Amino acid sequence: MNDKTSSHFSSSSKPLGETFNRTFDRQVKLAVTGLSRSGKTVFITSLVHQLLHGLEGTHLPFFQIVSSGRLRGTKPMPQPDMHIPSFRYDRAIEQLCGDPPTWPQQTNGISEIRLAIRYLSNNPLLKHISPIKTLCVDIVDYPGEWLLDLPLLELSYEEWSEQIASACEKEPRLSLSSEWRAFLENIDLTSEANEATLRRASQLYTDFLHCCKEPQYGLSLLQPGRFTMPGDDLKGAPLLEFCPLFEIPESPYPENSLYAEMKKRYDYYKEHLVKKFYKEHFSSFDRQIVLADVLKAFNTGYASFVDMRDALNMVLKSFQYGKTGLFNKLFGGLKIDKILFATTKADHVTPNQLPNLERFLQNMLASSQNNATFEGVRTETLALAAVKCTQAAYTTFQGQKISCIKGVPIKLDKPVALFPGEVPLEVPMPEEWVEGRFQFMEFKPPRLANVHGSGLPHIRLDHALEFLLGDKF
Repeated sequence: MNDKTSSHFSSSSKPLGETFNRTFDRQVKLAVTGLSRSGKTVFITSLVHQLLHGLEGTHLPFFQIVSSGRLRGTKPMPQPDMHIPSFRYDRAIEQLCGDPPTWPQQTNGISEIRLAIRYLSNNPLLKHISPIKTLCVDIVDYPGEWLLDLPLLELSYEEWSEQIASACEKEPRLSLSSEWRAFLENIDLTSEANEATLRRASQLYTDFLHCCKEPQYGLSLLQPGRFTMPGDDLKGAPLLEFCPLFEIPESPYPENSLYAEMKKRYDYYKEHLVKKFYKEHFSSFDRQIVLADVLKAFNTGYASFVDMRDALNMVLKSFQYGKTGLFNKLFGGLKIDKILFATTKADHVTPNQLPNLERFLQNMLASSQNNATFEGVRTETLALAAVKCTQAAYTTFQGQKISCIKGVPIKLDKPVALFPGEVPLEVPMPEEWVEGRFQFMEFKPPRLANVHGSGLPHIRLDHALEFLLGDKF
């Protein structure tokens, strides 16, 4: 950063208060949300890197503050919430730029990073009086598993148990839950509660949830979210030692029974974990991006797709933005006025398949997206790659030139050129999800020779930045 830019930053200490800053577009809080393994950590790392290197001006053509030459510089700043762990951008970018490069570790707790963006005002009334402005962008990342706890706030213990029991009637949950179900069948829920039984039941249920997350199953709707991603402060806590039930005892039941204790812990979990987390954080968000790895659902089959669709829509239904929404009932409403729905790993398909990928995500989220639009929230759907790890290429097959991609697969050490297949515009019928129809491969990060002097290679991240932040400059 040059001396002129540095002087801009050093002269910018005006503690006028968070409310004033947000009112006058000096501060914006961006929530990065999505389901597990949707690429949140990579997205934030690349977003931060693009902004820090925005003065190069060649890698963000659709981010107008950069393409117009109004950006004066970006630097990390101390975050406002000192009780929240910092997002370790330094560690993540080091992994991406290592030799060999590796993908950053997934989120295992909430984290935050603040960037101060200096820019030349485009406001005709202000640019001659105070031309240089600062926008503070607070980016909050947290495990996608925690998203799935929000719908629990509207479910009683009995209603939640009924939902889980119904889901376990179908494969693959039917087979994966066998040991846990067998254990529950052999205990008397009206007997006196004891820690050993509670602990064993919850452990078997947690093991079941972890099995559901395995790549060959790729299930998304896994509740409670803290069972598979508890955070360091909750491991082994009685708060996480309960599980749903397949049969609800008839009342009256003893107040000290296993069933009563399960119900008590479920209610406590909702009140002291779920409600507290969302009240403290989501009530302050201005913008939201929801990430989904749609290609993962293609690879793992129809059950995985349905689970991802239901999980996303269940969460987004909870984020209703009108007077009837859950947040309005519990916390007095949300301030979010823009939502970006993004399917990640756009570099894993050929360029001519990107419109299909976006259209497919639109179809998955049609009802939720329409509801948000109806409530006056601007929405957009996008296929992106926060870090592009393949190159578009061509090959000849049976005398015809076909489009393909070239990259280094996760399990190999050398690049290969392949045709990953087509993305359907409409959701295939259940019988059409035959094994092997979709084989979208995972790739290693690209080797980056001079990444510290320019932005990371990406696909449409500048479109995402323009939609989420462009109107703030």
